[in-house]
Amino acid sequence: MATAFADPVMPFPGFDRASDDNILVNPEATADESVHAVYTRLRNEDPVHWCAPTGYRPFWAVTRHADITTVSKANGRFINSKRTYLAPADAEKWTLDTIGDTHLFRTLVDLDDPLHMKLRRLTHDWFLPANLRKLEPMISAVAREHVDRMASLGGACDFVNEVALFYPLRVIMRILGVPESDEPMMLRMTQEMFGAQDPDVVARSKLITTGAGGLAGGTGNAQVDLFALAQAYFAYFGAITADRRANPRDDLSTIIANGMVDGAPIGDREAMSYYVITATAGHDTTSSTTAGGFEQLVRNPDQLRRLQADPSLLPGAVEEMIRWVTPVKHFMRTATEDCELGGKTIREGDGLCLFYWSGNRDERVFADPFAFRVDRSPNPQTAFGNGVHMCLGLHLARLEIRLLLAELLPRLESVELAGEPRNSIANFVSGRKTLPIRYRMR
Repeated sequence: MATAFADPVMPFPGFDRASDDNILVNPEATADESVHAVYTRLRNEDPVHWCAPTGYRPFWAVTRHADITTVSKANGRFINSKRTYLAPADAEKWTLDTIGDTHLFRTLVDLDDPLHMKLRRLTHDWFLPANLRKLEPMISAVAREHVDRMASLGGACDFVNEVALFYPLRVIMRILGVPESDEPMMLRMTQEMFGAQDPDVVARSKLITTGAGGLAGGTGNAQVDLFALAQAYFAYFGAITADRRANPRDDLSTIIANGMVDGAPIGDREAMSYYVITATAGHDTTSSTTAGGFEQLVRNPDQLRRLQADPSLLPGAVEEMIRWVTPVKHFMRTATEDCELGGKTIREGDGLCLFYWSGNRDERVFADPFAFRVDRSPNPQTAFGNGVHMCLGLHLARLEIRLLLAELLPRLESVELAGEPRNSIANFVSGRKTLPIRYRMR
């Protein structure tokens, strides 16, 4: 996860907004979306840009859709394991010195082939559409529960903290076979994992309520001890692993716990990391897309009406929501050999940052890219990545968002913003942290 490199003791360093390089890594520039001005300039003037921000190891900023796709598909020439996420150099050094690795976890996104593909194959079939269709009744029922809850709130709510955070969390917990009573704990850990750069998100995570309720508000300067957080994840899922090996069930945890690679059980660290990436990425990214996509329907009532009038537009609308939000803002790669990209010479060992949000606003690929259109076609959004590291859960994410909209939109008579939404302060995985709305429902 992005915050795996965050120093759990020292706060994040200050940022100088005076240069494009510093803006590219500044989580506040991602939160207020001022980073788009830099993305646009780089796409048009210097699409493969040597970037040397204060406090970070230099890297190539890759901002055009075509170049991002090229790097993503060349997984032998550009590898993941050396440097997967943007993080301050001091934080990278702390992680390396503390655990002897550049990563707290060894998830699918942190690994290269052949181990990456061997681990991926363990659950690949489980996430295919044919298998996910069996889950549609369950997911639809969970979606209906959350729409009913929204209807019970008296015509006003924070859509993020009452609906968008809890809906995909409940789905992924049921898929993993985790008890519903553990959802608040899992939500808190997910929020701290992806929101460690945002003191509001961290403070709010400490106030998560139990039961069916939403989140309590919270602001402050709380910090996350990410090493302790990783230990908590490992302890929790270690117990899950022991249980599923002794008592197999029809759930994803059983597949992970009993996974075999080259005739031997997968390592404990790889197993724990598998749970973590499933629980966190399978929840947080979908909640961000749900909230940010729904906000665009609120802001564009003509698009909302079109979607309500013609449900056949739902799959395309979901794709446009994914493009618009792009919850994973970047991934890093490292060149294994000298090569050329976008007219620049990339040297062996150079880092490259693939800025997916920029690629999804590329004027060369998307007509009027800053307009939200539920019928956008074609829509080759790159939010899920490309090549062997394409998101394993992309079909599940699309299904969850589509089924929630299928439950919500027919019951929604009117909706408007009840305040200004705010983004989480993060430069890796981010999205709306508040979305206040007023509405009438049938």
